[in-house]
Amino acid sequence: MISSTQRGLAAAKARNPGEAARWFEKALQENPSDLQVKIWLGQCLCNAGRRGDGLTHLRQAGQGLLEQVHKTGHIGRVLDITTQLQQLGDFPGALELGSAAVELNNSDFRGFQLLAVTYSQLNKRSEALRAGQRALELAPDHTMMQILQGSLEADAGQNGAAKERLQKILSGSLNAREEFRTHKELARVLDKLREFDQVFPHLHAAGRLSSTLPEYGNQDIDLIPNMLKANKAGVDKELLSRWSETAFPEDQPPPAFLIGFMRSGTTLTQEVLGAHPKVFLADEADFIWATQRELHQLDKSSASTIEKLRKLDLAGILHLRQFYWDRARGRFGDNAGRQGIFLDKFTMNTIDLGFINCIFPDSKVVFVMRDPRDVCISCFMQLMVPTPATAHLLSWEGTADFYAQVMDWWMHIKKLTNLAYIEFRYEDAVTQFDPTYRI
Repeated sequence: MISSTQRGLAAAKARNPGEAARWFEKALQENPSDLQVKIWLGQCLCNAGRRGDGLTHLRQAGQGLLEQVHKTGHIGRVLDITTQLQQLGDFPGALELGSAAVELNNSDFRGFQLLAVTYSQLNKRSEALRAGQRALELAPDHTMMQILQGSLEADAGQNGAAKERLQKILSGSLNAREEFRTHKELARVLDKLREFDQVFPHLHAAGRLSSTLPEYGNQDIDLIPNMLKANKAGVDKELLSRWSETAFPEDQPPPAFLIGFMRSGTTLTQEVLGAHPKVFLADEADFIWATQRELHQLDKSSASTIEKLRKLDLAGILHLRQFYWDRARGRFGDNAGRQGIFLDKFTMNTIDLGFINCIFPDSKVVFVMRDPRDVCISCFMQLMVPTPATAHLLSWEGTADFYAQVMDWWMHIKKLTNLAYIEFRYEDAVTQFDPTYRI
């Protein structure tokens, strides 16, 4: 007889996290003390959009593993959960678990390395430096930790020390990934020290190395440009206006969207808007991407996204709106979007504005703009997670060209869209803060 756990694993392997979660929930009812099942359940719930419930299970599993450390002294499995919490953006949870782990074993390098990253993400800079220093005491020759410590020093304003550390690293024997990361970090430090003539050589060196790294070289560099071309060719007023006069259910309200281009000032804007008591901020959530994926589950034909949107009836639109809110409420709770304004800030949702317009024609959009020179130099300098979008930002020419493509799409669709939008200029927010944000 196949067990609930085996069924859950099979569903997870088939990339059906919802079904896998149901089987793991059943397995956990059968054996509440099984921490591995609790871990699998937490992972599947997060993948299925029930992030709050998933994180709760992962945290609980981590606490259960901590109890075992008293017997074994080994904190490896606890640190595995700490890493997962980091990857899911739960840095408070990662801090609680990681701190407890290193208290039980203060000679584990990985524990202090994870703590340094966690403290950094929580803007606890002095604590991050201390954790990083302890990690280096345990493993002084660990090159990536040396690079991280240089980055932490720069974050803490210790740019001279960071420069000295990173230059010393570059003088040693490095693999491609280590050299890439060091050039990127050193460029940032030199910019802070106003040694501008030395910045671009390091950025160009990093760009040349990036093509040798699988995490960048394996990205589909043509994916987004091709999407933009298809969107520009296929989106028209008829499609965007199709449901613009529809009265949608009260429990499916329109989100507001904060978009633009990377490093254009969306973070400052979200912080200000999110401070309003009637604004609920969803920062860098994947709700639109997941909703678009749901469209392709509804229509499994080989048709393009635009063709599928044209065939979608009102029942389909309502299904996708409900899917969006199910995902949002699974992450933020049942009250998300029921009162005030739900602000979905995912900068590169710009690319999917046609999709957004079709599903949420009653939405409002804030499009943040900034001097293209500042946007491009900031993107080129930034160390970003490898994606089909950020893969364009590894050369100066690629950065400028990608920015031009995305902005060309915005200039095109804003003439066609039914969405109420404003163009918000970062420079205005900086120089005239109060009147700009009171509009």
